[in-house]
Amino acid sequence: MKKIDNPTFFVVGSGPGDPDLLTIRGFNVLKTAKVILYDNLANKELLNIASSDCEKIYVGKKPYGLCTSQETIHQLIKYYAFTRGNVVRLKGGDPFIFGRGFEEILFAREHGIESHYVPGISSMQASGLSDIPLTHRGVSESFWIITGTKKDGTLSADLQLAIKSKATVVIYMGMKKLTEISSAYIMSGKGAVPAAIIQNASMPHQKRVVCEVKDLFEAAMNSALTNPAIIIIGDVVKAAEFIAAQQAHKSA
Repeated sequence: MKKIDNPTFFVVGSGPGDPDLLTIRGFNVLKTAKVILYDNLANKELLNIASSDCEKIYVGKKPYGLCTSQETIHQLIKYYAFTRGNVVRLKGGDPFIFGRGFEEILFAREHGIESHYVPGISSMQASGLSDIPLTHRGVSESFWIITGTKKDGTLSADLQLAIKSKATVVIYMGMKKLTEISSAYIMSGKGAVPAAIIQNASMPHQKRVVCEVKDLFEAAMNSALTNPAIIIIGDVVKAAEFIAAQQAHKSA
C-alpha cells in the first residue's frame, strides 16, 4: 500500500450525547473522513454523517472495564493516517477536558501528521438542560472542574481547595468516589450544600437526582445512577428556587 505523503488528523468533540449538539465544524470534518476512530461516549448516529467508504473503528474505553489501550490508539492513528490520509478521532464531550485529545494531537504531530482540534460541547455545559447554570449572578461567580479519579485512582486533592471557595464544583468521573466526596464536604461543615448527579446528559434517557452533598451516595443508589455521569455541587443546583425566592422578597 502506497504511503500517503500529507496525512491529516482531526480530534473532534462529539458533544454530551445528543447528535444535534455536534458543531457544524465537526459535521463537516466527519463528512470527509476516510477513517473514524470513535469512543464509547460518542453517539453512534454521528457515524452516519461519514461517507459510505469511510472505515469506522471502535476504540472505546469503558470505566472500570475492558478498554482499548492508549498505545494501541496511537498506533492506529499513525497507521491509518499514512494509509488512508484523513483520520478523525471522535470523542465524547470536549476532547480537551479529561479526554486525552491533546495527547493524541501531540503524538500525531511528532510523527509528521498535520493535526487539528475541533471543540465539542462538554457534558457539564449540558447541565443547563436541567435548569442548572454553572454560574449565575448572585449565586455563583466561578466554577471548578475536577476529576474524581486521578491516574493513580485517588480523588483529586483540588477538591479540598474548591470546597473552601463559593464556586460551583463540577466533578467528572466521580461516581466511584461519592462517599469520599460527601465526607470531604461534611468534614468542612458543608454537608448541606445542594448537589446534583446527571447521567447521560442531553439524551432522551437522561436521569438526574438532586440532594444535599452529604447524601450523594444514597441518592445515587436510590435512583440507580451510574456512569457516564457528572456531579455538580453548589447553590446553582437550586438556582431557579433561589431566584424565585429573591423575586418574591422584592415584590413583598
